Amino acid sequence: MSTLFETLTTERIGISGKLDVLAPFNQQRLGQVETVNSEGVDHALKVAHACFKDRANWLDAATRIAILERAAAILTERADAIAIAAAEEGGKPLMDSEVEVARAIDGLKSCVDSLRQQHGQEVPMGLNTASANRLAVTQHEPIGVVVAVSAFNHPVNLIVHQVGPAIAAGCPVIIKPAEDTPLSCFRIVRILREAGLPEQWCQALLTDSHESTERLVTDPRVGFFSFIGSARIGWMLRSKLAPGTRCALEHGGAAPVIVAQDADLANTLPALAKGIFYHAGQVCVSVQRIFAHRSIAKGLADKLADRARSLKVGDPVIPDTEVGPLIRPREIERIHDWVQEAAGQGATILCGGKPRSDCCYEPTVVFDPSQECKLSTQEIFGPVVAVYPYDDLATAIKQANALPYAFQAAVFTQAIDTALHCYQHLEASAVMVNDHTAFRVDWMPFSGLKQSGLGVGGIPYTFKDMQIEKMLVMHSQGLR
Repeated sequence: MSTLFETLTTERIGISGKLDVLAPFNQQRLGQVETVNSEGVDHALKVAHACFKDRANWLDAATRIAILERAAAILTERADAIAIAAAEEGGKPLMDSEVEVARAIDGLKSCVDSLRQQHGQEVPMGLNTASANRLAVTQHEPIGVVVAVSAFNHPVNLIVHQVGPAIAAGCPVIIKPAEDTPLSCFRIVRILREAGLPEQWCQALLTDSHESTERLVTDPRVGFFSFIGSARIGWMLRSKLAPGTRCALEHGGAAPVIVAQDADLANTLPALAKGIFYHAGQVCVSVQRIFAHRSIAKGLADKLADRARSLKVGDPVIPDTEVGPLIRPREIERIHDWVQEAAGQGATILCGGKPRSDCCYEPTVVFDPSQECKLSTQEIFGPVVAVYPYDDLATAIKQANALPYAFQAAVFTQAIDTALHCYQHLEASAVMVNDHTAFRVDWMPFSGLKQSGLGVGGIPYTFKDMQIEKMLVMHSQGLR
């Protein structure tokens, strides 16, 4: 039985239609979400901007802490049900969705920690005649209305990452979830309201068109724009922001891994398999390109293929499923075309290389594809990895750095010199040593470089971005 979820604005203004939300595994209808047009967008902005302009009624820090703590407690109570619903809606296997919900709970607590640990600073005065008899200190204020556009692949945790810091910072926030996974977003917003957040401080809506989304994002009342999604859309929206609107963009990549000749394969193989096939490869830092020393490359690829064949693919709500569906059936055809292109240019398909069903693709290992094929040059966003043999480390690093994307990278080696050399020479915002590229904890900085994004994510960093540091300068003859 499907449930109607209303768009969570303060009033039902500008409702233009309803969108069916379908389970990616079987296309079962999970519910409906109302969509809003430009009138609904304008109303949501009007409500949020009125909150920000009414300084007398800003939520004080103690109130924000209490709301976030209560929300974490409620989410903890409902964790199992929310994980199952998220797995069904987004296709991420239940075992991983449970981890995602646990991260979201911890994320709300991290928002509280960020609030508790924040402080201003004293700016030195009295250092010369011009600064004599003065005291200067800073404190933080919310930057303004936050508009957040989110992605499907972490439908619970990404909402916490975008909405939680806004609430902690004292910003009114409007969140537009991905069309594929709005129900998870609405559940989190309802929990925040249940925890005591006034409705007007967090509104969730789904726009009816790209034009309505653009109007929401580019309005001059927006103080901060948070975007997680495709580079094409993110960079386009950034180019149209109103003067003064700050932003953070998180896009994808084609994460490289270097496996040195001395790597401990007993630990390397399971880490790589997780980094490749987690959420069917639909993660912005999924392992996609492995550069392995020629002496071990084929053996490594064969062992990865053995692991890939053993993975359980299918219904994401079954507890032992390891690889779920792609978010949309049309992604199957695209991924298959890319794999077949690589094969046609001389690559060897060691396992997989074909659809499992209309919604699932076989976990696939491709050996030594051309450096010019799509698998080598673009983000595949699917359960496919390419393994390339290399003869010297400098060449491997050059190939790893050859793309216009840079996010997280990794190296597997037992030699500290090799690890540090790769750390210094790989173009990445983070380099993992003896771990896969998709490693993340939510308090660490998380940022795409080059075309992979702008700004730094991670809850404490987003919290800081959503504020201004405001200085007070006092001039008094009582000061020396």
